[in-house]
Amino acid sequence: MAKKYWLMKTEPDVFSISDLQKEPKKTAHWDGVRNYQAQNLMRDQMQVGDGVLFYHSRIDPSVAGTAKVVRAGYPDHTAREKKSKYYDPKATPENPRWYMVDVQFDSEFDRPIPLAELRETPGLEKMVLLKKGVRLSVQPVSADEYRTILRLGRKKR
Repeated sequence: MAKKYWLMKTEPDVFSISDLQKEPKKTAHWDGVRNYQAQNLMRDQMQVGDGVLFYHSRIDPSVAGTAKVVRAGYPDHTAREKKSKYYDPKATPENPRWYMVDVQFDSEFDRPIPLAELRETPGLEKMVLLKKGVRLSVQPVSADEYRTILRLGRKKR
């Protein structure tokens, strides 16, 4: 199966690329996704070895670095934890409803790539992130888009 690429959004004041880098084995589960389209991507399409662009949303929106998928989609246990902010009373072991993947830190860019720069970069015009009205926390990225953003992340401004 061919390697795929993804953009995963997170709020940096909740979980940043620096937080991922500090995790044991630089690995964390990507839990709490409560959008069916995004969770379907995690459950059905994300595979071990896929590349991830780590996107900080809300505060200075920008791509901060890269990670890789190290465990494919599996039930999100936080949906069944009553004290979790992601608790869903309809989730059961037989019907988990929500899924997550595990990601591992790969690299932090020399500088974050701001959303405004992504909008101005040739080759990214069709990127899902840049389409109006798309707010998914997990999005597919083409191989060309991924390579373009990697080049931007290694280039000093």
